[in-house]
Amino acid sequence: QVEVVESGGGLAQAGGSLRLSCAASGRTIDLYAMGWFRQAPGKEREFVAVITWSGSSTHYADSVEGRFTISKDNAKNTVILQMDSLKPEDTGVYFCAAMGEYRVVIDRPQEYDYWGQGTQVTVSS
Repeated sequence: QVEVVESGGGLAQAGGSLRLSCAASGRTIDLYAMGWFRQAPGKEREFVAVITWSGSSTHYADSVEGRFTISKDNAKNTVILQMDSLKPEDTGVYFCAAMGEYRVVIDRPQEYDYWGQGTQVTVSS
């Protein structure tokens, strides 16, 4: 079993920055990847970014490419999502998720096995 806990988030102005953290604990040795998703009111949960557990590979949604950076602190089993040049459309609840084994598809919520409780990000114009 793996537990993931998000922290960070909050309120920012357009053009500003926020930093989210996700701490994984438990049987993390079996994990393949950690991802971030977000969900705006009335919309489906959408993929934001993913990093392999080794930290060797990353992938971003087109909407955040060049503005967001995902990284991993291996010593702390923590994944960081640095969000810069924020836009109002980045507003939503951000969820961290862990993938328990290798899967070909990495940008769909149903491919992830463990989820955090979510943290609110609000970007004002």
